[in-house]
Amino acid sequence: MTHSIAEKDRYSGPFGWIHRIKDWVESLAAKPYGVPALALLAFCESIFFPIPPDVLLMALCVGLPKRSLWFAFVCTVGSVAGGIFGYGIGHFLWYDAAGMFSGFAQFFFDHIPGFTTEVFEHAGALYREYDFWAVMVAGLTPVPYKVATITAGVFNLNFVVFMLASAASRALRFFLIGALFYFFGRAIKAFIDKYLEILSVLFVILLVGGFLVIRWLS
Repeated sequence: MTHSIAEKDRYSGPFGWIHRIKDWVESLAAKPYGVPALALLAFCESIFFPIPPDVLLMALCVGLPKRSLWFAFVCTVGSVAGGIFGYGIGHFLWYDAAGMFSGFAQFFFDHIPGFTTEVFEHAGALYREYDFWAVMVAGLTPVPYKVATITAGVFNLNFVVFMLASAASRALRFFLIGALFYFFGRAIKAFIDKYLEILSVLFVILLVGGFLVIRWLS
């Protein structure tokens, strides 16, 4: 595969790998597995995966802006489905028969960023006081959503309340992205292409900030 001089210029330098990843992810929009990959990523992110699905969602929207609302719907359904699975993990698998943390829970504490016993105790207090709004905040902000889904199950947050908050927050977040690309896709693509390096740095700052918030709460 050959590259033009412009492509080689973009692929060189300290941010060249970002352009390569961007171009590769954007190519998924034309692949038959692009949409299933989005659903799978959104599902896994609600349970354990550290990278938000917004990355692939925006890449698909860039490639096919007129299908942006469909991509947002797929992302929302995948994320909420993953949230239900995460809730089930917290509700059914977090403690063993003796009422102690199970091996499954210990695996999350040891290997999944953002999971600590202190965070769960603090989250339990938040759920008891704010229930719906605690999930809404996690679903809309850089705070890792996976912490909210599993913790909601651990502390037996009302399942209907959890579902409503999850669906509302995830839909609002992803459909906002989809609508922006649907109506302003070409302009947004030009903006992303021009300021990709800066936007990448800001994204990392937001992602790390979400985990710092979790650490601060503990």
